[in-house]
Amino acid sequence: MTKAVALLSGGLDSMLAIRLVREQGVDVLALHFVSVFNCGAKPGKGLAARKAADALGVPLRLIDFTEEQLELIRNPPHGFGSAANPCIDCHMAMLRRAARIMEEVGADFIVTGEVVGQRPMSQRRFALGLIDNATGLGGKILRPLCAKELPATEAEKNGLVDRERLEGITGRTRTRQMELARTFGITAYPSPAGGCLLTDPEFGRRVKDLLAHNQFDLNNAHLLKVGRHYRLDDETKVVIGRDERENVVIETFSRPGDLVIILEGVPGPTTLLRGKASDENLLAAAALTARASKARTAPTAKLRVRRARTDEEGASVTVTPADDDFAAALTISAGKEGK
Repeated sequence: MTKAVALLSGGLDSMLAIRLVREQGVDVLALHFVSVFNCGAKPGKGLAARKAADALGVPLRLIDFTEEQLELIRNPPHGFGSAANPCIDCHMAMLRRAARIMEEVGADFIVTGEVVGQRPMSQRRFALGLIDNATGLGGKILRPLCAKELPATEAEKNGLVDRERLEGITGRTRTRQMELARTFGITAYPSPAGGCLLTDPEFGRRVKDLLAHNQFDLNNAHLLKVGRHYRLDDETKVVIGRDERENVVIETFSRPGDLVIILEGVPGPTTLLRGKASDENLLAAAALTARASKARTAPTAKLRVRRARTDEEGASVTVTPADDDFAAALTISAGKEGK
């Protein structure tokens, strides 16, 4: 039986690509690359991909991609897109991993859900050719949704799949994908907003701030996903939670040497001060914390400061809540929820 490995994000395009080759009797092993930068699922879970694989009736293999992706972000050979997204390099890395698994399981080719012209960086016709040539996998990568717009692959030339039963979709409109979804009875799939946080401009600013200050590592990457972020100096950042879930995440990823700041007697955020714990930085972090709480209109606010990862009671500090101009001058990114 003809066998393929397929990149499955959990989105509609990758689901349709798999379904198109399954319709031709191809046995498919789905691969989902899991990263701290995935959207819409808890790290390590790949929930959307699991649901998609179950709906398609194909086995799924989860691949931890975080460390490889971190290195690509630190040094992207083909640069970033509009945010902090090294899309071309990430896709090449995924395809190389897929190629090794293809050899391991004795598959004949690789399937992806790419569409010519759909994504501005990695799915332009030029970029697809660049990826094929750089990975040496051009003849092995079948893109069923746009196959008729591209040169025939080995699978098509050798009769493993019928090119005439594949698609020739181009561009960003999704009319044909929606038609195919109805034809195949695919009704549950995420919106096409993108599955990677690195493409988000606000998130990209946070990433680039860490890169500029040589602080980009896995722990800091986790913290990028929550809170309001402020830069006090080259060594020092402040992260302030926006709700109880984010407060828990901030505590979870705090490290020895960090300071944790909370309000006394008033519900409010958990704040992490990471870096130089000077009096000036401590007072600034406390003032920003007060501003983000119900105490923001009070003349003063009392807060408690303690070392992270300890049970110590900590010390009290009283500050005037920061004003908007002070916060704006220090803001890296307020995130989608604004100030």
